[in-house]
Amino acid sequence: MAIGSYGTVRPADVSPEDVEIIMNYTPSRDVTNDFILKKLNAPTILRPYFNNSQTGGNSGVEILGGLYNLTLPASEFNALGFYTLYIRPAQIRTTITDCGVLSALPNVKGLIINLANVPSQYLNKFVPQGLVGFRIEYLNNDGSKIPNFFRIITSSFFCEPVVTNQTNTTQKSIRYRYVDSNSNLLFLTLSPSSSPTNKPNATPYIGQPNQDIIITNTFFNPVTVDIQMAEYDIDSLAIALYGNQTKSIDDGIYTIYDSNNNIFRQYNLFEIRDQFNSLLYEVRQNRNNNIDFSKSFNNITT
Repeated sequence: MAIGSYGTVRPADVSPEDVEIIMNYTPSRDVTNDFILKKLNAPTILRPYFNNSQTGGNSGVEILGGLYNLTLPASEFNALGFYTLYIRPAQIRTTITDCGVLSALPNVKGLIINLANVPSQYLNKFVPQGLVGFRIEYLNNDGSKIPNFFRIITSSFFCEPVVTNQTNTTQKSIRYRYVDSNSNLLFLTLSPSSSPTNKPNATPYIGQPNQDIIITNTFFNPVTVDIQMAEYDIDSLAIALYGNQTKSIDDGIYTIYDSNNNIFRQYNLFEIRDQFNSLLYEVRQNRNNNIDFSKSFNNITT
């Protein structure tokens, strides 16, 4: 009997609005303390590629999963050194309004989120079934995150509170029911949220009212990109080694040209001798602030 192989990894076709990019800069590898993290605007520097007819897709409308163009703005990447970019799913920070149950289904427990406490740029996610598959992480009273603890959202619908008469005084009289629209409350069911059959009283923790939480999409795994901004790259080193060069015999000006025969670097070449005219040093002095443009390659060779 043959066992089939199935792929489980799919390229992410996430929108830049669902991405956060955190930047850390350090001038050298030795500087590891007192670093500052800065959040970049992902929609302005991250651009997805789209399928076209040559790739078998729909041109201009179908995102080519997993392939994105990252722009490095000069206003942020303007110093030599090392930049670490942490690309992660966007985090939505909000507060639990209540932990309740449905009036029609008392066994269904969930979280109630007030849309007034949700950042405006993420309100388009807080619609019926818009948060399915998202992850919830919980914060302590001191603002720290509970490590290695999360819940997965299994459903989300608009709801409204209703008052019910309970025979047991320990039960909450306020419960919730689903509504189609015109509500600023969202009822989220989570997994796991039900007790195991072998211990019915062991109710899983899903949060508590007024607790701060972080809601995160699960569209892709976080990625770290390491970028080094250097004064010279491979092309500039190749120009210095293999590019056209001239040396003026009269004034000792040494000029290096790029691939288009533009002046790339220029130096003064001279010797230092002692009082007995014995050669002590051969010197090459940078002329970056005093370029002689009459030494252009075309002027010299024509």
